[in-house]
Amino acid sequence: STNRACYKFKCTDPCPGTCGMDAQCQVINHNPICSCRAGLTGDPFIRCFPVPVQPTPTTQQEPLDPCNPSPCGPFSECRAVGTQPSCSCLPNYTGSPPNCR
Repeated sequence: STNRACYKFKCTDPCPGTCGMDAQCQVINHNPICSCRAGLTGDPFIRCFPVPVQPTPTTQQEPLDPCNPSPCGPFSECRAVGTQPSCSCLPNYTGSPPNCR
């Protein structure tokens, strides 16, 4: 049988103790063949371990500045209140944005 190997005049299964941790063994032409199962990697004679998952790159979205560019007009200042712009006329100017004078 091709799934056995002759050892000391006896036909035996050559797999036990041949492969590393979490590896699988197949006998092909009387020889043990070690391999890592699907989803595992490493040296099948030493140890197989899960394939590391590569983190997907996430594009970090810069928070939008509602005051850049300023929607307030001349002689005014803009303050970001959360995600909304808050406009007011500069000191010594009257009116309401965008019509500060």
